[in-house]
Amino acid sequence: MRILHASITVKDMEESLRFYCDTLGLKLARRREIPENNAEIAFVQGEDGSNLALELTYWRGKSDWTDGDQLDHIALSVQDVKSAVETLRRKGVEIAKEPYTLTGSNSAIAFIKDPNGIWIELIEER
Repeated sequence: MRILHASITVKDMEESLRFYCDTLGLKLARRREIPENNAEIAFVQGEDGSNLALELTYWRGKSDWTDGDQLDHIALSVQDVKSAVETLRRKGVEIAKEPYTLTGSNSAIAFIKDPNGIWIELIEER
């Protein structure tokens, strides 16, 4: 496995993009709506050629903001998401979301939880 990205929840996508891109100098790699989740995501990256990214997630309708809730998830790549989920299930890992594919994507994903309740996204390598 390798780390792909970490996701943070943002209150305002435009303001966050200005901060990460204009103020910090990161580059917008891609941005899209996730209709199934009533959300929008944007990935920002450095100019170092690394594929490591920060995912900004804006949840439409989210109104409760508690400090510390901003870390949304960490993403790891796996070769076969279904097989990885079954292996982790046998090891007693909590499966938060079974494997599925989002509209507009061709990668299967799933979510597990670490012992602290932090969500970890498993993304099948293409």
